[in-house]
Amino acid sequence: MELAIHFIDFLPGDPAALGPTLADAAKAAEQGGATLFTLADHFFQMEAVGRAEDPFLEGYTSLGFLAGQTASIDLSLLVTGVTYRYPGMLAKAVTTLDVLSQGRSMLGLGAAWYDREHAALGFPYPPVSQRFEMLEETLQICRQMWSDDDGPYHGKHYQLAETICSPQPIRRPPILIGGNGEKKTLRLVAQYADVWNSTTSDADELGHKIEVLHRHCETVGRDPSEIRKTVGHFVNPFEDPDGYLKTAERYAELGVEMVNGGPFPGNPDPVGFIRRLGDEVIPRLAEIG
Repeated sequence: MELAIHFIDFLPGDPAALGPTLADAAKAAEQGGATLFTLADHFFQMEAVGRAEDPFLEGYTSLGFLAGQTASIDLSLLVTGVTYRYPGMLAKAVTTLDVLSQGRSMLGLGAAWYDREHAALGFPYPPVSQRFEMLEETLQICRQMWSDDDGPYHGKHYQLAETICSPQPIRRPPILIGGNGEKKTLRLVAQYADVWNSTTSDADELGHKIEVLHRHCETVGRDPSEIRKTVGHFVNPFEDPDGYLKTAERYAELGVEMVNGGPFPGNPDPVGFIRRLGDEVIPRLAEIG
């Protein structure tokens, strides 16, 4: 079992300290044995985490910065909101990250949800059904741009005259889709994703979602073992280490290969927390099959 570090809280304070703290966090994750470092794709802090006015850095600029600060850990947003960037621009940004990081980018993608942020900054926020249509077209466009087909793309929401993407990524960035919706999200996972990130950490519910995913895979003719399963489990593992590991063992029995976790919002020492994860948690997770 692997651990991915999700860094979600840019602590209030001197803006000049944000970059060094972020770099130290990613380096600590890499040195501690984490295999993926992720940021949220927002422009305001989420209200469930802090105040909208709290510091928050743009995601792909931050990942580009981290590409130069790290050497082996994969980098992604968890997850990119489909409404924030045109698909061609998104594919180019992820490609650039992949090239500059020597093949360490991942495309995490979702339908977006933070309505306040959209209204505040002027992003269109269509109904959820349309956002899922946009999500599927974005997946198709990115896959086409990462292929030898540089011809046009004609969809309902996006029209591209050419899909040139040069240079190509060093590796085709794995596509991660996050969410648990049984009718739309898991169908898209079955059809397009290399990685699925479940947003439920309850093992019984997760098992049910995996069964639904397998049915979608059968419908589209795909082997479900091709899709890597990950789960967001945002609890403090140091409060009940044995319970945390038992939960991870249950995840492993369900076929989950990676757990997402990280410093809690408001933690005054996020880098120290990540280092402790590397010392005390990651080695024990690695023992779980």
